Amino acid sequence: MSRDLSRLMKPKSIALFGGGWAVNVIAQLQKSGYQGEIWPVNPKRRDVLGVACFASVDDLPGVPDASFIGVNRDATVDVVRALSRMGAGGATCFASGFLESEAEGTGGGDLQQRLVEAAGDMPILGPNCYGLLNYLDNVTLWPDQHGGTAVDSGVAIIAQSSNIAINMTMQKRGLPIACVVAAGNQAQTGTSDIASFLLADPRITAIGLYLEGFGDIRALEAFAARARALGKPVVALKIGRSEKAQAATMTHTASLAGNASASSALLARLGIIEVHSIAVFLETLKLMHAFGPLPGPSVVSVSCSGGEASLMADMASATNIEFRDFTTASRSALRAELGAIVTIANPLDYHTFIWGDVPKMTAVFAAVMADAFDLAVFVLDLPRGDRCDPSGYRCAVDAIIAARGQTGARVAVLASLPENLSEDLAATFQAAGIATIHGMEEGLAAIDAAIAAGRRGSAAQAPVLLAPPALPGTVLLSEADSKAALGPFGLRMPESATAPTAEGILEASEVLAFPIVLKGLGIAHKSEAGAVVLDITDTETLRAAALAMEAVATGYLAEEMITGTVAELIVGVSRESSGMLQLTMGAGGVMAELFADTASLLLPASPDAIRAALARLKISRVLAGYRGRPAADIGAVVDAVNAICRYAEANADRLIELDVNPLIARAADAVAVDALIRLSE
Repeated sequence: MSRDLSRLMKPKSIALFGGGWAVNVIAQLQKSGYQGEIWPVNPKRRDVLGVACFASVDDLPGVPDASFIGVNRDATVDVVRALSRMGAGGATCFASGFLESEAEGTGGGDLQQRLVEAAGDMPILGPNCYGLLNYLDNVTLWPDQHGGTAVDSGVAIIAQSSNIAINMTMQKRGLPIACVVAAGNQAQTGTSDIASFLLADPRITAIGLYLEGFGDIRALEAFAARARALGKPVVALKIGRSEKAQAATMTHTASLAGNASASSALLARLGIIEVHSIAVFLETLKLMHAFGPLPGPSVVSVSCSGGEASLMADMASATNIEFRDFTTASRSALRAELGAIVTIANPLDYHTFIWGDVPKMTAVFAAVMADAFDLAVFVLDLPRGDRCDPSGYRCAVDAIIAARGQTGARVAVLASLPENLSEDLAATFQAAGIATIHGMEEGLAAIDAAIAAGRRGSAAQAPVLLAPPALPGTVLLSEADSKAALGPFGLRMPESATAPTAEGILEASEVLAFPIVLKGLGIAHKSEAGAVVLDITDTETLRAAALAMEAVATGYLAEEMITGTVAELIVGVSRESSGMLQLTMGAGGVMAELFADTASLLLPASPDAIRAALARLKISRVLAGYRGRPAADIGAVVDAVNAICRYAEANADRLIELDVNPLIARAADAVAVDALIRLSE
């Protein structure tokens, strides 16, 4: 259910309930210059910070648009119920001890449900959250200090952690923050609901999400679609990447797949830019605010130091950044300004010959900017003002601003150390249309993210498949049964025969031509158990192999030996804790987990998405025909993966995990040599 958050986010009147924390909110409202009505509710005080108190909610002079509830958890439910009945616009619930404490047996889950029921149609934030900071409209419904200030436009940050939100407001990186909302437990109003509301404000240029969990995936999909339609970039920092999606797994692909890969696959599918640290999160948001996604990967780096130029080149080597050469015209213009002693290359070290000559520096910088790079980056660290005199560096500042004014290029100034570019100077550059980047490592990661964002299309994606909760108890299909289940969906497999005994397999395998492979059934990881014998060329060898497996096998599978291998792949599907089904592909065989060369998608996955994911694998070079060796039939590999996906989709209500390892990619086809499926009972 979508709720109108406008009164809560832009209130003309605010009611406050509680003691010290409510006092803190009033202090922040006064400090920020909030112009609306402030109504403290406290029966024990006549006033708070000079603002007259009311004895109860019934004594309020009107219906509040927003409320801060800073009382204990049980009283919070009562206050929310009273506000909802009178038609209040919304509330933020500060108290903890709700669902987040359920593991301690405190009854918090039941209490949270009562809170939601008490709220009814009235939107609430939290519980267990600080509230909101609206720097566009001077609304600081927040019970603690914060570092933001009024802005005309900027980015919105929604965080499930109030402390992380506070920390982000304290940044000195020149990021214009328009709004911060702490989502807390998201008992009623989720991160996606908040973000969707904020998208509509034209003053908000980008959205940043600090996520501990996805919550309502359908709501997240709807928000992402709306963000794409409006052309507003979304940056996400998702924590919990180290946790496995499954507590225990039987298949190799399920052990390779976890929360991290599933989360990343979902964010990529939705066109959301994923980053992995707070610093890169903030730097990426700055680039999104200034330029949006970059249209391409071509970047030019400019500095007066060979060391800085080399660092930029080295640190960008693992990214999508391309330091392309200058065009002939630009090379000539730069040579005319810099002379023969300076090597005209990208990254460019223009030396210090022109330092202090603002007209000359402006001419050089303008020549660089005129070369139509997707981003021109000027590396500039200024001396600290408390111990040094930065005035000698003003020439570079003035020249960069002047050159940008002449060319209108997309320009950023990057300090190799975050502390070497002050907020005041960042504001000066930003007023001139120049982005500022604090830190070389995080800055290059942010540029890389902006390039990746530019490569993501705006086309709508099919909703992810969400399987229903799995029933307790599981059943593990044998290899033979697993292959029998997959075969009708179009997956090609070797000719085979099965039997329960050693003598039986000798007779059953007479229909097969040597060489053959013998496998013991009833074993999840056959290679580790010695239950696989390859390249059997005669009956006596087959008999000896079968007798050797008697102690561990519950039956036997004999099948034709597949030759002509170009590459071995692993393909599997595992159920993620949220119900998403994750497709994992990678380098296969007995060392699949050692190589961990994988790519993940969520179902449903289109053939084009499967092909693109395969191309991201390191083993893709082998599939393409490495050093003159035959190439695999990629179309056949895609068809095989698609067949596995069709089985998974058709059996989503029961599938826990499945594994095809290896899928043998050959020059003319792709053959599934081994398979394992685990289903709920």
